[in-house]
Amino acid sequence: MATINESLQGLLKTDGALCAALVDYGSGMMLGSAGSGLDLELAAAGNTEVMRAKMKTMELLRIDDQIEDFLITLGRQYHLLRPVVAKKGVFMYFVLDRARANLALARRALVDAESALTF
Repeated sequence: MATINESLQGLLKTDGALCAALVDYGSGMMLGSAGSGLDLELAAAGNTEVMRAKMKTMELLRIDDQIEDFLITLGRQYHLLRPVVAKKGVFMYFVLDRARANLALARRALVDAESALTF
């Protein structure tokens, strides 16, 4: 089991990792962060809107399923958002350098970080 900080620091060991955060999407506030490369406070707040919109859309469509992750592909970066199953209303946010990252390994690292996370 890992603390929030340990889980986020573990993500930074992934090839191409720039930064990571744990975010409460009810408030948009970060519960923890690691790394650098962008304003994580602003990114957490902005991506909260992405998470809320998709959750609301799934509810309206009555989709009885679970989101594994979101991938936002930029020219130079990957942004991954993963809802934390064990803690409703919380998601992990992971930013990677697209030129150096292996997306499959990054997604796997995110699954591992989430499963090890303790609150």
